[in-house]
Amino acid sequence: MSVEMQMHGLDELQEKLKKLGDVKVTKRISRKAARQAMNIVRNAAREKAKALDDPGTNNKIWKQIVVQAGKSRNKDEIVMRVGVKGGARVPYTNNAQNRRLGRVGKTYKTDGHHFYWRFLEFGTAHMPAVPFMRPALSQNIQAATDKFAQVFMSELDKELDKL
Repeated sequence: MSVEMQMHGLDELQEKLKKLGDVKVTKRISRKAARQAMNIVRNAAREKAKALDDPGTNNKIWKQIVVQAGKSRNKDEIVMRVGVKGGARVPYTNNAQNRRLGRVGKTYKTDGHHFYWRFLEFGTAHMPAVPFMRPALSQNIQAATDKFAQVFMSELDKELDKL
């Protein structure tokens, strides 16, 4: 899957960032803008997941979809993720540590997280994939980019007005 984006006005942005000069403020503004942009993707993923949830059960995958800040080795990068709580973790897999602790063969301990979301997203050998996370991003990438640019520029202008 390839994604194309176009951004205009980067020269004006660089001039404003040079005037600001504070890296911490720039990162704070970037995190705020990235979170608001990813909230659009989160909301789209929640809507798609609501259509997949079985109304006869108490399990609601859409309630587990969240936006989280991530870490990067590069100190100048901002990482914002949209995903399902619990991630791709399979509790109590058949590995040496779980066999030693006597966990294998017991029921899955899920800590309230719905691990089966990835069976829907990616499919299994017995069922086809019904993705809801990937289309949420691919269908909203332009809206998320526009929201990021809008929030970032407005927050940057607010900080420059304080100077």
